[in-house]
Amino acid sequence: MTAASRRERLYLFDTTLRDGAQTNGVDFTVHDKRLIAAMLDDLGIDYVEGGYPGANLTDTEFFSAKPKLGSAVFTAFGMTRRPGRSAANDPGLATLLGADADAICFVAKASDYQVRVALETTNEENLASIRDSVAAATAKGREVLVDCEHFFDGYKANKDYALACARTAYEAGARWVVLCDTNGGAMPHEIEAIVGEMIRHVPGDHLGIHAHNDTEQAVANSLAAVRAGVRQVQGTLNGLGERCGNANLCSLIPTLKLKREFADALEIGVTDDKLASLMQVSRTLDDMLNQPSNRHAPYVGESAFVTKAGIHASAILKDPETYEHVRPESVGNRRKVLVSDQAGRSNVLAELERSGIVFDRNDPRVNRLVEEMKEREAAGYSYESADASFELLARRTLGRVPEYFRVEQFDVNVEQRYNANGQRVTVALAVVKVNVDGEVLISAAEGNGPVNALDVALRKDLGKYQKYIDRLKLTDYRVRILNGGTEAVTRVLIESEDEDGERWMTVGVSPNIIDASFQALMDSVVYKLVKAGAPA
Repeated sequence: MTAASRRERLYLFDTTLRDGAQTNGVDFTVHDKRLIAAMLDDLGIDYVEGGYPGANLTDTEFFSAKPKLGSAVFTAFGMTRRPGRSAANDPGLATLLGADADAICFVAKASDYQVRVALETTNEENLASIRDSVAAATAKGREVLVDCEHFFDGYKANKDYALACARTAYEAGARWVVLCDTNGGAMPHEIEAIVGEMIRHVPGDHLGIHAHNDTEQAVANSLAAVRAGVRQVQGTLNGLGERCGNANLCSLIPTLKLKREFADALEIGVTDDKLASLMQVSRTLDDMLNQPSNRHAPYVGESAFVTKAGIHASAILKDPETYEHVRPESVGNRRKVLVSDQAGRSNVLAELERSGIVFDRNDPRVNRLVEEMKEREAAGYSYESADASFELLARRTLGRVPEYFRVEQFDVNVEQRYNANGQRVTVALAVVKVNVDGEVLISAAEGNGPVNALDVALRKDLGKYQKYIDRLKLTDYRVRILNGGTEAVTRVLIESEDEDGERWMTVGVSPNIIDASFQALMDSVVYKLVKAGAPA
């Protein structure tokens, strides 16, 4: 028997579309839910919880026709029967049983305090509600899960009743009894000890963990529960969820796959190939929500494998394991050495190598690049954030950036006026004059602001280079005032994205915000042409 065949199966349950939808500012459409469910299925998630049918129109529509998934178990969420009603006479339970889903996850109170205050019923009636609901769902051929809400707080207050709720769910036929740290206040050592006690009453391969992140320990608590014996882990992509969020699957999955303690003993449904898509999955969700990605997120954040200090950079050049706990490529990320005013020669050399720029270490222009970069950062440029602008600076210093085009002139006009409906509107108009191989091209464009108008006008007609930038788009725009007063120096950072989904940052600095913005816009376009190998 091989080591791999001796590993126990650990199941991943994603609740992005239900618990994650409770995040402030998150509002999924039915189309969003279908796309995300398919993405989770492709990643290798075992259970995809789609929402709460009957709670809102979106979820009700989503559960009217089950999405086409490969192997993931499509799960509906809802309450056990209401106190005082029979299972056959509860509209909410009837809606759940009628949903087009493979499984049903019931939420049930596992705290006598919550039963008394929230449900306003007796402990015995709550147990009967759990028992009846599980029986009704299993009779319909559904796989059943029971989320024992407030389990850990309930256990600490009344151990016997919390255990009774979990045992009742299991004995009634629930495939999974999920222990919930609903308020997110439990500590890892508490989770491990309580789960260790629980598996004496319910087998570990029927137990799950659902942790909230109110003490920034949802991932640690989930891993503690796995260590103690649970074999299902619930969480969300990027840690979405109400209040402080849920356990972040983008941290849990690589930890379970790449850390020996878990990888040697447990097997999950995410393959190595799919693990390498994790950063893209995380980024795709952020894009759908129209929100910036967390640059400092473990594993999948853009800064997760970034090194800034010169000594560290020098060590990484010799052996990446000196400052990396896993290979960045394993999760779809990449190593990056920042170049900044703290950077030594090692950082610059490492970034040149990463960028694929051919250079001679003894070339005096390399030292010139280090000095120029430091001088420019002293003036306000920030190359640790603007990788594309640094690469262009390096290529120009080493003599390797063609002059694809030259901007002869640009003009921006901002005007307030009344439109045809009598509404007062602000309109920005930009005109850009560009010289491409001796041909002067003039483009004008309106925008919802001066920078947007300039961006559209610059990319409207670049002659023979237009085909390279047709699908280039600006995805983020950040402004920082570097000193006080109305004459303050302004730094502008622009994030751009091409047709392949690759992103890069460029920077511009000037006392004039329009000039700083245009510098960053120019770098973005030129970087795209260099990257695409456009002929000079």
